[in-house]
Amino acid sequence: MSHDNLFCPLRLGQLHLQNRIVMPPMTRSRASQPGDMANAMMATYYAQRAGAGLIIGEGTQIDPLGKGYAWTPGIYSPEQVAGWKQVTDAVHAKGGTMFAQLWHVGRVTHPDNIGGAQPISASAIKADGVKVFVDNGSDAPGFVETVTPRAMTQADIDTVVGQFRQAARNAMDAGFDGIELHAANGYLINQFLDSESNTRTDNYGGSLENRLRFLKEVTEVISAEIGADRVGVRLAPLTTLNGTVDANPEQTYLAAARLLGELNVTYLHIAEADWDDAPLMPDNFKQGLRDAFPNTLIYAGKYDGERARAALKAGWADMIGFGRPFVANPDLPNRLRHGYPWAPHDPATLFGGAEQGLIDYPVYQASTEPQPA
Repeated sequence: MSHDNLFCPLRLGQLHLQNRIVMPPMTRSRASQPGDMANAMMATYYAQRAGAGLIIGEGTQIDPLGKGYAWTPGIYSPEQVAGWKQVTDAVHAKGGTMFAQLWHVGRVTHPDNIGGAQPISASAIKADGVKVFVDNGSDAPGFVETVTPRAMTQADIDTVVGQFRQAARNAMDAGFDGIELHAANGYLINQFLDSESNTRTDNYGGSLENRLRFLKEVTEVISAEIGADRVGVRLAPLTTLNGTVDANPEQTYLAAARLLGELNVTYLHIAEADWDDAPLMPDNFKQGLRDAFPNTLIYAGKYDGERARAALKAGWADMIGFGRPFVANPDLPNRLRHGYPWAPHDPATLFGGAEQGLIDYPVYQASTEPQPA
């Protein structure tokens, strides 16, 4: 292929990326216990996939109260920072670029995951029907329903904003090239954004401007700490994951995109709903986001090579994330470049466990490769 838009270089802030392919954040629940620390096995996993133009690490909690699932990594202790440093060193040694995804789950957790505490959220509204994976140290690990959270006080909000700021600094100390703020998929920032999970009557609820305030404050302090050119934000306009629903998603998320453009974050990462029969984002919505946000736009959600190249050609996307294909295809960029087939992943090994299903997927063997056309 003489010109492949997936493999055009891209400047992201001060960074120069080798292609338009993103490995998006995917929870794998393999952090070392106790302490929720990234480890050598995770370093191997990410380094194997360093051919992506950008790797965004798995959701990483900024505080013990922000942990939603057993065995996920944190970035608030010195030991966790050291664990992530071995990951970023391994990725950089292979020529890769990696951002940390900073995460507070809010109500999407259970007391068993957060030391017996009650979860916090924008409002005291339970995420009905949502289950999370717990390991309380006595019962067998498994899924349990979330509980009713308590509404955050102003002091709680100030504390969490500070935790995001410190986590961004910790990410830089751990060698990451930047951070992605997780404001999608029903987690804490999303709980403030969406109208049906936020019934507050103070400066953080009611009007759209108020519902955007928490996102604005977190983004501002992180940008002041490490520079807006090292900050990306993930949004999920049409998802209903973890029980968050907005009454007018186009209005809400176009406003969020404009706000983030004014704050000059380096990218906006749009998670499209990707389950069976999920609502499709209309093209005019995507164009609206393009018009609202001046910097790099990343889309992720069941993309293959053909759809990815079409999105780049249409102009509403600058980079494309390939989630689960990266699980079983550590050499996915090479397969995309040459049209080689993709290996399927084993669903049974997605979450938890050891090396099987994490770092034992092979690259495509040259001896069996057809000659590219």
